Amino acid sequence: MTGPTPLAGLKVVEFTHMVMGPAVGAILASLGAEVVRVEPIGGDRTRRLVGSGSGYFPMYNRHKQSIALNLKDPDGLDIAKKLVAKADILVENYRPGAMDRLGLGYDVLSETNERLIYCSEKGFLPGPYENRTALDEVAQMMGGLAYMTGPPGQPLRAGSSVIDVTGGMFGVIAILAAVEERHRTGKGQKVQSSLFETTIYMIGQHMAQKAVTGKAADPMPARISAWAIYDVFQTKDDPVFIGVVTDALWEKFCKLFELDDLWADESIRENNNRVAARDRIMPQIRELISGFSREELIAKLEGTGLPFAPIARPEDMFDDPHLNAAGGLEPVTLDSGEETKLPALPIEMNGARPSSPVQLSSIGEHTDEHLANLGISPEEIVRLREKGAIE
Repeated sequence: MTGPTPLAGLKVVEFTHMVMGPAVGAILASLGAEVVRVEPIGGDRTRRLVGSGSGYFPMYNRHKQSIALNLKDPDGLDIAKKLVAKADILVENYRPGAMDRLGLGYDVLSETNERLIYCSEKGFLPGPYENRTALDEVAQMMGGLAYMTGPPGQPLRAGSSVIDVTGGMFGVIAILAAVEERHRTGKGQKVQSSLFETTIYMIGQHMAQKAVTGKAADPMPARISAWAIYDVFQTKDDPVFIGVVTDALWEKFCKLFELDDLWADESIRENNNRVAARDRIMPQIRELISGFSREELIAKLEGTGLPFAPIARPEDMFDDPHLNAAGGLEPVTLDSGEETKLPALPIEMNGARPSSPVQLSSIGEHTDEHLANLGISPEEIVRLREKGAIE
């Protein structure tokens, strides 16, 4: 795959694990930046996670190079500092203070590289909570997202690492803003994004609802919807979501399904009145939809402009015709050697999908190459490897 690489020429050094930090580097790399991931000797433990974590590494570490260093060894640490001295951007998401204790904090590194943009991905931005350990799930629980997702009294985390990934996206936004500012000032800066504040930004609409209406938002399964027809409907086989979100779509919906009696009722031509009459309207709609198979219903809705969606599973996306036709999936070779497809960066630029060469690097695959670029001789590389400073 070839496509726009707008960040080509930017050099990124990444000290990360799990999802949030790697997501930052994954986005930058997909946009063409050269991302060198510093792994510990033996590799990042994220490579070996099982269960729900087994997809983290291949999803968020494509397009990157790998160098394996022992940062507790003075030689390994010195190599890391030399890499950063030539970098545009550093990304890290270790616990607060960890990079400072290693001598890799912003204050130290910016002394030798004043153009460095240093992105820290943390659980919390500065404040009373900043030294707490956070996870995606912790932030969802603390920030109200789990409360809004589950039924009343049963908080439920979202079914993906949405806060890790979105927090990484905010990190990228901050980095790109800092790059633009560096064009004017010639100097880098430290930027941060966090799990908790990302969650708060995402539930801000519910905070605003309370401010506007005076009533606290109910969890989504118990909410009063903004629209009368905005739900999952059971067909003869599999369920389908349908949303009727404007008065014009209500007219279209009634005519499409020959609901003459509902369209004739002028008291529900306006959306808010339909919401008030939802208990009267919905049984008739549910009975109507139950008479179609999923495929029959999709065929009827296709091309009408009415929002609808079959209820899919993640594994269904491998064969999705739209994704496969439009470059939404890119080929990846896993550590096992198995070939698969994973989501590409979901944007388009100048009519094409951004794409840098797809690779999932093995542990320390690019160590020798980068040490040579730093002027380290082959003999010295052998010595460093023998003493355990590199892999």
